[in-house]
Amino acid sequence: MKHLKVTTSVLALAFVGLTAMSCKDGKKEEHSDDAMHSEMSSEEGHHHEEGMEHDEMDESNDSMHSEAQASDAKQVMADYMVLKDALVATDKDAAAQAGKTLESALRGLNISSYTAEQQKKLKDIVADATEHAEHIGKSEMDHQREHFKTLSKDMIDMVAITGADSKMYQMHCPMYDGGSPWLSMEKEVKNPYYGSKMMGCGKMEKEIN
Repeated sequence: MKHLKVTTSVLALAFVGLTAMSCKDGKKEEHSDDAMHSEMSSEEGHHHEEGMEHDEMDESNDSMHSEAQASDAKQVMADYMVLKDALVATDKDAAAQAGKTLESALRGLNISSYTAEQQKKLKDIVADATEHAEHIGKSEMDHQREHFKTLSKDMIDMVAITGADSKMYQMHCPMYDGGSPWLSMEKEVKNPYYGSKMMGCGKMEKEIN
């Protein structure tokens, strides 16, 4: 009987010991699982942050690209205005130089951020405008004004797609070649087709932007 009690005590101690070890192992596994889960969460968070950074970089690059193209279009329009003012002043040499400068700006115009349909239209507009700017760069005043008429139509079509950086005005001369348009930064009529001969000939048709 005494032997049986001893055996029972030994078995009880062994059971307690096994239970304790099992608990410890369970805690170790739980700790290990928590560590793995924490590490996986950390990696997922890292990849998510990288994805967000990549998206932000793409958006930033797209924004910079669009701004660069807007700057190109702005430069084209600024060079056109210089040409227009030279014709208003009936200054052949200044108009020729302005034509060459405008030609260069048109050749460097980047249109890649526009839609496929817009790019197709802009390519045609820019090709035609470049040709007329080139002719203005090496022609006499009468021919410069002839080419300026078509060039102005091209600029009006271009602005309809690219938009205007600041307010400008679409003007119209009813006398020159059956009616001819031009763009100006001023409401006041200063006719580039006749200059001082008929400086006030024309009217403002509409505001742009």
